[in-house]
Amino acid sequence: MPLPGFCLSDGQPLIDAAVRLRRFGPGGAPPIVVLGGISSDRRVADVGDGRPAWWPQIVRSGGPVDLDRYQVLGLDLLPGPGETDVRTLTPADQARALAIALDHLGIPQLEALIGASYGGMVGLAFAEAFPERLKQLIAISAPHRPATHATALRGIQRRILAFGIETGRPEVAVALARELAMTTYRTSDELDLRFGQDALPEAAGQPYAVCDYLKARGRAYVPRMTAERWISLSDSLDRHRVEPEAVTVPTTLLGFTSDQLVPIADLDELAGQLPALRRYVRAPSLYGHDGFLKEETVVTDLIDSALAKTLACCQSELAA
Repeated sequence: MPLPGFCLSDGQPLIDAAVRLRRFGPGGAPPIVVLGGISSDRRVADVGDGRPAWWPQIVRSGGPVDLDRYQVLGLDLLPGPGETDVRTLTPADQARALAIALDHLGIPQLEALIGASYGGMVGLAFAEAFPERLKQLIAISAPHRPATHATALRGIQRRILAFGIETGRPEVAVALARELAMTTYRTSDELDLRFGQDALPEAAGQPYAVCDYLKARGRAYVPRMTAERWISLSDSLDRHRVEPEAVTVPTTLLGFTSDQLVPIADLDELAGQLPALRRYVRAPSLYGHDGFLKEETVVTDLIDSALAKTLACCQSELAA
């Protein structure tokens, strides 16, 4: 979808001035946008071509986001892969790009926007800027502002990435930064359960089992993210600011009590200030911030309940 003349928060136009979307489900059905973390893309559902989707257990025929009932839009976050420089942007920039894309598609209003992690931040920004275009927001593990501790951790990752660029080894930096990131996405309890009983290496300098796991996750991430794009998106997380009182769209929130990147106290604060809060769920999880990818039962219940309320409201309006 073209974005002619679209500028990010740094005031400069995009080199690759387009937003890439993918539509799932019947074209005439009520539209839902689904957004994930900074590693997510437009492949939100499995289309049977052998390429991985990032939320296929949630977005599927007969699933919580039912592709037999809704048309679902996934999109690639800005800046796109064509950008080779570090860019300054915010989740509000992503929201503006989404609004332009919806205009191109002739969609005046969304049935729902479901966002997890960074996608939830984009959802909050979209709800603040374009309330008339959204019937409801479902935000998972997404605060109205970043936690300082999370900014500190991401800052270390960005310095690793910048060092890799400066030394001509960006792929090594991406892998190493991903290793560090994985320790923030998961919990110490999960890592201890999986690796706490493994044998010690024979000598200093040899890897521990948990370190081998992290190395594998780092290597697998290199083809998916450039160092420059990761710096841009990571910094964007830390520029996120939304005034909760300005989010007047009916909102459902889910947070995980073990999440070290989005402390549950921050979501408590957000929930307490939203003027149109429908439901707020605080859920335990062994998986921390990655709970939205792992806790299928909790996420399914939340989305089922939220979308059922919207469907009931629509049916009441039709009956009236």
